[in-house]
This record gives sequence, structure tokens and C-alpha cells, in this order.
Amino acid sequence: MSRHSIRTLVVGLCALTAASQAVPALALVAPAGGAPPPAPHTAARALHAQTLADLATVMKGEAYAHAVYGLFAAEADRQDLPAVGKLFRSTAQTKLHEHLHEAATLLGMVGGNAANLRQAIEGETYEHEVMYRRFAEEARQDGDLEAAKLFGEIAADEGRHRDAFRTALAVVTTGGGTIPAPPKADMVSVPAGMPKVKAARTKANLDTAMHGEGLAHAKYMLFAAHARQTGNAALARLWEGTAEVELREHFAGEAVLAGLVRDTRENLRMAVTGERDEATTVYPGFAERATAVGDSAAARFFRDTAADEARHAAAFQEALDRMS
Repeated sequence: MSRHSIRTLVVGLCALTAASQAVPALALVAPAGGAPPPAPHTAARALHAQTLADLATVMKGEAYAHAVYGLFAAEADRQDLPAVGKLFRSTAQTKLHEHLHEAATLLGMVGGNAANLRQAIEGETYEHEVMYRRFAEEARQDGDLEAAKLFGEIAADEGRHRDAFRTALAVVTTGGGTIPAPPKADMVSVPAGMPKVKAARTKANLDTAMHGEGLAHAKYMLFAAHARQTGNAALARLWEGTAEVELREHFAGEAVLAGLVRDTRENLRMAVTGERDEATTVYPGFAERATAVGDSAAARFFRDTAADEARHAAAFQEALDRMS
């Protein structure tokens, strides 16, 4: 996956923007009944480092929320609560197609196919060689053997993703050879349940991993959109297939161990709490910082997003009240 630890992601985004190098914006799936939004253009002016970091936080959080709300929607369906499922899905799409896309546009994040592949190779290498191997060893030390096994399996997957992207990069840069076929996701169902791990360190590592997988899915789908726009359908399919593995297999498998999904009432309560925090604290704080350094477009985005999150919180609260 083309994402590192949180620290590495933020530093990398800042460096890319400072160098005026494009990286991918996060338009994930096409809105219902329409085509995916166009790839964002490079930002007109360099943003302050703090604004860049805040936008990176937005993308990570919105990608994670999209993934989580998809699982919450599926659980609502299982409980025969179609209206709640629809609410979770529509909110997830807003986060993906509006919030994420605009944040990515402000960052100027879409690059050429070769640049996108290099970024992905770097991220997959880090996760294959460092992050997931460390997570697996720590889980073994803490007695969370099921998590250790999953982390080890994902580390191996990331190595295969890296190798496929290396091959694709050679094809893109030389014009010879064949883009590898996309991997197939081993779809994992995520029913409601309690955590299957005990150690606080394992739980924290699962949280870090899930945020990374959600963001990777988003970025790879955006890379896919750019590949299609440039006429490289085979590369687009590779991005799309890898993105599905990140979301439907890796994220989902980690969500099972983390006990991420609960009863729909509890899922709604968690959504209300999260949306209210974003509406009243997170995004207003980002807006204030962006205003202070003259990043007016980013400040406006943060304020508008805060208003959206307040509406989401109200809608989730109304759904919860109807269930009481």
C-alpha cells in the first residue's frame, strides 16, 4: 500500500507539496449514478506545513470513516434496518466524494502514473519490511497469536503488491512488457462482535493498520482514475484490484480482530460522538490554524466540512432516537 505510518505520511505529503510534485487525490468510488470526479489539479500555491499536516489528517480520517461506515451499513442491513444502512452509506459517500476529494485538490495530490507507482512502491516496501513485521512480532510477544498471524499474512501481501508495482513501473517507464494482472481480494465478512485481542499494544497497532488500509484503498482508487484518464486501463485494473484487497480483505480482517462493529445502536452512538467532535473541535481548529497562516481556501474547506459533520451528527442522532 502506498501509505506509511502516520508520521511518515504527513512528512511525505509536506515534502511532495513543497516540491510541487503531484500525488493522488482520493476519489474512491463513483457517486451513485455518475462517473468518478476528475483528478484534482496541483494546488496553485504552496500551503503552510501545518495546513498540509491537517489536510493529511483529514484524508486519513475521512478514508477511515468511509470504510467504517460501510461496515456499519452492512450490520444495519443484517439487523433489518435498511434506513439506517442507507444513512451510513450516504454519509460514507459524502466523506469520500466531497471531503476527501476537496482535501486532495487543495494538496494538489495527483501525479503521473510513474510517480504514483513510485509512491506506492515506497509505501508497500515500508509495510512489508518494517511495519507489519513489527506488528506481528509485538502481537506474538503479547500473546495475540491470531493478530500476529494476520499481520504476517498482510506483510507478505504487501511484498507481492510492491513487486507488482515495480513491474508496472518498468512497463510505464520503458514502454515494454505487460502490466501484472490485478490481485483478487479474499472478501472478509465483519459481523458485530467484541475485540479478539487483549493487549493494548495490539489494539493500537490494529487501529494504525486500519487507518492505513482505508487510506490506501482511497489513494489507489484515485490512482486508478488517473490511469484510466491517461488511457492505461491495465494499470487502472491493477490499482483497483489492489485497492479491493486493502479494503475488503486487510481492513476487514483487522476490523474483525479489533471488534470494530457492534450493535447498530452502539454504532450510531459512536458515529454521533465522532461527527460531533469533528464538527465542534477538529475542523474548527484546523480552520483557525489555516486562517492564521493565510491559507484561506483550506480554511473555508475546513469550515464547510465542519458544517457537514454537524448535519451528519444530527442525522445519526435522529436515527438513534427513532430506535429508542
